[in-house]
Amino acid sequence: MVHFLHPLLWPRALVLPDAQQDAQGHCLVQEEASPYSLVNICLDVLIAELDKWCSKRPDGTLCLPEHWYFPHEIADKFLERMAWQGKLTDRTASIFQGKQMSLKLINIPRVKLSAAAFTKAFCHHKLTEVNATSVDSELLAPDIIHALQSSAWIQKNLQCLVLDSVSIPPNSGLVALSHFTGLHTLSVANVSFCNEDLVSVSQLPNLGSLDISNTLVTNISALLSCKNRLRSLTMHYLKCLAMNSPQVLAVIRQLKCLLHLDISDHQQLRSDLAFYLLQQKDILPNLISLDISGGTDITDQAVESFLQHRPAMRFVGLLYTDAGYSDFFTAKQGLKVAGGANMSQISEALSRYRNRSCFVKEALFRLFTETLSLRAVLPVMLKLVAIGMRNHPLDLPVQFTASACALNLTRQELARGMPVRLLAEITNLLFKATKNFPYYQQLQKNCLLSLTSSRILMDVPFDRFDAAKLALRWVCRRESPKLRTMAVSITSILALKLSPEEMGQLQEELIMAIKELLTIIRQKLAENLDDVTFLFTLKALWNLTDECPLACKYFMENEGLATVIRVLETFSISVIQSKVLGLLNNVAEVRELSSKLVTEDVIERIISLLHSSNLEVSFLAAGVLAHLTCDRQHWLSRDLQRTDLLRYLHLTIQNWPSSRCDMSVLVTYRSFKAFSPLLVNFSQPEVQRWALWAIHHVCSKNPSKYCQLLVEGGGLQLMYDIQEHGQASAQVRQMVSSILEEFRMHFTSDWRPPQPQGPL
Repeated sequence: MVHFLHPLLWPRALVLPDAQQDAQGHCLVQEEASPYSLVNICLDVLIAELDKWCSKRPDGTLCLPEHWYFPHEIADKFLERMAWQGKLTDRTASIFQGKQMSLKLINIPRVKLSAAAFTKAFCHHKLTEVNATSVDSELLAPDIIHALQSSAWIQKNLQCLVLDSVSIPPNSGLVALSHFTGLHTLSVANVSFCNEDLVSVSQLPNLGSLDISNTLVTNISALLSCKNRLRSLTMHYLKCLAMNSPQVLAVIRQLKCLLHLDISDHQQLRSDLAFYLLQQKDILPNLISLDISGGTDITDQAVESFLQHRPAMRFVGLLYTDAGYSDFFTAKQGLKVAGGANMSQISEALSRYRNRSCFVKEALFRLFTETLSLRAVLPVMLKLVAIGMRNHPLDLPVQFTASACALNLTRQELARGMPVRLLAEITNLLFKATKNFPYYQQLQKNCLLSLTSSRILMDVPFDRFDAAKLALRWVCRRESPKLRTMAVSITSILALKLSPEEMGQLQEELIMAIKELLTIIRQKLAENLDDVTFLFTLKALWNLTDECPLACKYFMENEGLATVIRVLETFSISVIQSKVLGLLNNVAEVRELSSKLVTEDVIERIISLLHSSNLEVSFLAAGVLAHLTCDRQHWLSRDLQRTDLLRYLHLTIQNWPSSRCDMSVLVTYRSFKAFSPLLVNFSQPEVQRWALWAIHHVCSKNPSKYCQLLVEGGGLQLMYDIQEHGQASAQVRQMVSSILEEFRMHFTSDWRPPQPQGPL
């Protein structure tokens, strides 16, 4: 079952990175290339079918069965996955109201919930951690605090509260945070958090970690109230700070227990706080982590001196500074550096700063320059790029730079070394970016260029409908011939991956694209040029019209028939002839259009190709004739000509080798639907024999696909019906027997094919 759910997750070509040289990469590839855990699979199924399992309350909200019970380990994970998949709403959050769930951890970033739904769903649980980062503005920070405060147990036992980027109405404060006496960790980054609020939370008796980044705090003196217990202080981009650097350092100097200090800044703020801190030799002697990214006038020498006086230091942040380039930072054992000097520092920066768009953008830019001529497979880097894109979906510089990095990391052979699931994640994020920024051309180009990787295009699961829409639009753009050729090539492949229903939804794009593709062919005819663009264009037309009457209609309305007949008259190369004949087969399958192919010029050209020495060309020419001659209505006034064509068809098929033979290119089919009228035409065994030859050929070459297709489309039962039919010729029966034998050989002995139900 797991293998069925995740085909191609671990292709034979995938090689694990060396565990000694790249331990992170080794672990990541193992994780990404392995199936999801059984718990996650079960939870995802439950989330997808929540309505099926739940009853409804009078107000329309959902309720789990009373006899169900989720322990907190499962309940916490269930809630997190619902939030991550965008399935947590007022209606679905109600399943956490009853006693069936036991929550300890709420991790609901970016969800949209009302204050009432939040209170009803979560505040009766014994919560120890709450992460409400960037929840929708409908759920305000004071509402969250008030709801949690309604539980005396939570007031005493809540240990971690993250309210980053949560909205606060004007003239409202967060002084009520002081009621949560059990808090160890509080984060209010990017929130309207003021001096009064800082005074209040500094009184919390257990507070050990505080993040006040990008708040409205102007004075940090209140921190002296917790100087004997504060172990971690983060105040990135404290833009409203009214204290000068010596005054700030005077406060920091007294925070004797501090182990982690983050005073990083936006580069445009030009803060000199980090510069002055590095000059202090006796400040924070026990520090193990210091972040001064974005600081001004930071030098390698100053940082080295500071670190040498604090041998316990394990991390330093130096991105957006002039430091981090000396050998000291690579030689010092156990020291991690977030910077831009090398790939290791860039990786650490992307990991540490995943929620800070200014630093993510800078780290991605450094990564882009480092990977321009990359030859190594770096799955960890690609994963970090994906995280940056997901965390900042509406930040254009982040999305654009990330798309360029993704291209560098997944170029052709590099993509082959990446796990499919990771490639799927980055590809889907690229398409999400194109939707968020539809008018930013370079981003659209990068997304299109990513699809030129055969590994991504063929093996990776992503929304091929969106991809086809993007490719079709680029087919119609003329400013870049190279990109248009790529778009045509991608279109030719994606067209076969779409269902007829999806093709129908692309009506506007199809009209424009088919018109443009025919224009390209006419240009190449005028130049007498059969280059790669010409071949891609013919292939795209062939595949777009496959089982798509709408595309065939547009092709005919835009004088496509006359154009491709000119192609056959101009070029005698078999690869061109086969593509044109494949296209004409598709038109011939559409009953409303096939009569337009019954002209002297077309029939004469098809007959000449029927006798081609190239088997693929002969086979496809025979297909056109089989479809045209099958409908007697086309031949009411020229039955003799039709009889001649059937005779030619009979003689040609007689001269073909066994249907197990190899052709230069394997013809592919979405289904055998178009063969049904041919297979039941017992008055024309020549037509039947062509269809049976075609079916046997693809079943023998690709049995896993086409034997299954035979079952799904009712073709298997039709084979039995033909075999038992009184009018079936001996040759037809023999060909059917060969197909059934192919079918039996493919499926295991314990699977019994359906038995015939009687004659047609």
